[in-house]
Amino acid sequence: MKFASFSLRRALCGYWKAGNAGAERLRGRTAFRRFASDSRGDVAILFGLMTLVLVMLIGLAVDYGRLVNARNQTLEATDAAVLAGARALQTNGGDQAAAIKVAQAFYKQAVQSRISIVSNSDNINFAVTDSGTAVVSNGNAQISTPFMSVAGVKTLPLLHADGSDYAKAVLAVGGNAELNLEVSMMLDITGSMKGQKLTDMKAAASDLVNIVVWKDQSKYTSRIAIVPFAYDVRPPSSVLAKVRGATPTNPLTVSNTKYYPADCVVERTGTEKYTDAAPAANKYLMTHYTTDSTGSGSNKKGVCDVAASAELLPLTSDKTALLAKINGLATAGSTAGHIGTAWAWYLLSPNWGSLWASTSAPAAYNAPNLKKIAVLMTDGEYNTQYTSNGIDDGSSSLTSCPKAANGCSSAQAKEQCKAMKAKGIEVYTVGFQLDNQTAIDTLKSCATDADHFYNSTTGDALKAAFRDIALKISTLYLSQ
Repeated sequence: MKFASFSLRRALCGYWKAGNAGAERLRGRTAFRRFASDSRGDVAILFGLMTLVLVMLIGLAVDYGRLVNARNQTLEATDAAVLAGARALQTNGGDQAAAIKVAQAFYKQAVQSRISIVSNSDNINFAVTDSGTAVVSNGNAQISTPFMSVAGVKTLPLLHADGSDYAKAVLAVGGNAELNLEVSMMLDITGSMKGQKLTDMKAAASDLVNIVVWKDQSKYTSRIAIVPFAYDVRPPSSVLAKVRGATPTNPLTVSNTKYYPADCVVERTGTEKYTDAAPAANKYLMTHYTTDSTGSGSNKKGVCDVAASAELLPLTSDKTALLAKINGLATAGSTAGHIGTAWAWYLLSPNWGSLWASTSAPAAYNAPNLKKIAVLMTDGEYNTQYTSNGIDDGSSSLTSCPKAANGCSSAQAKEQCKAMKAKGIEVYTVGFQLDNQTAIDTLKSCATDADHFYNSTTGDALKAAFRDIALKISTLYLSQ
């Protein structure tokens, strides 16, 4: 019995242990199923993963934004620098070393506000190329990438090494010009311009010639005409008869006063007074008659305020002739600004081309790749106009001129400018120490727009105005 009882206990104990193990296994499977089916932690895990991805994307966006910002600033700086260098090359006689120095200094100044880049990585530099007619940038710069560096990308270049992003400024000279230029300069040589004012004007006008007239005229031309004016305008003797038509009466007697024909012309009357019609019957310009005379008998002639050395010069690319004309100017007389304005137009008009040699004939208004520009300079109010006989009307008013055939000089000039601009001519006006509002208003009205009007108060300001015009006229452009 003892043995049987012991065996039973062992059997029961084994059964209990086996059952307990099964229960444990059952509980394990149940717990696993509960764990597998429990979704309470999914959101937290997913949020963590999404946050990590979002942080990475934000980091990439920050790095990319810094790259774009710094790259744009660098490109803008190189564009500005090559233009500054090219302008220096244009105005300093082609001094390449000086032009490069200007470009480098301009670039250094321009990138001071740029996002910080990798230390000592900016090796952007500048050079003069294309036989001294262009300034180009070279080199590279790098920016650090704090977030991309996690993936092993520690820096990115701001410019591509192949040079496709490099800026290049090209001077409008010869084959690079891409257009032809015709420029007429009206220059005031009245008595009020004597002394230092004349010296300043000569320097300013000469500077414009040196900038605008380029050396290589083989493909594209840049030509300038000069119209010195005062009491009248003096055409070359070779065209004088064609301009004024019939041989003038000598002398002309008006109110018992004798007037003698001078070798100068004044305004045109009639329906063509504000047009650029070629001189012909009923379209001729009036001869200027004066009481002052030279010679005797039938050889008596009136006296031009504009000296023979200051006769107008038609369009030419002969820089030597242009500079000689400017440097030979002398002052005398009063201000018939409308006559100077008219001739600044005539020398750009294709209708007047037959008067000049073929090298000085203006091109057609609609010719391709062509700019026609008038630069009108004066130091005072337009105060001289003429009767229908070609005699000074004697008016002391700037706004009421009842004896003048076409009205006051300033009103005539405005009409001429209006008609000239309607033909597509770009008009710059330059006042020199103007303090008369009528004179200022006349120049403002004549200019193409407000940016084309200058009122210079000093000699240096006059030179700066002419230089600014010259740089606008002589195209300078970014080729890449």
